[in-house]
Amino acid sequence: MIEAIQFSSFSEFIEMGGYAFNVWSVYGMFTVFLLANLLVPMRRNKQIIRDIKRRNLLNAEINSGSTSNNLIADNSGADGEGQ
Repeated sequence: MIEAIQFSSFSEFIEMGGYAFNVWSVYGMFTVFLLANLLVPMRRNKQIIRDIKRRNLLNAEINSGSTSNNLIADNSGADGEGQ
C-alpha cells in the first residue's frame, strides 16, 4: 500500500505536483460545505425548539389568564343575581 504513494517527501505532498492551490482549495471548500451541512440544521433545530417552548409558555399564560377571567365573570354574574 505504501509503495503506491507518489510523493517522496511531505513537502511534495503539500505541493501536489504544482496543483496545490487547486487541490487544497477543493479540500477547503468541501470542509466548509460539510460543516455548514452539519451545523446549520442543528442550529435551526435549536431555534425551532426554542420557539415551540416560547409558544407553549405564552399559550399556557393566555389559557390561565382566560380561565381566571372567566371565573371572575362567572362570579360577578352570580353576585349580581343574588343582590
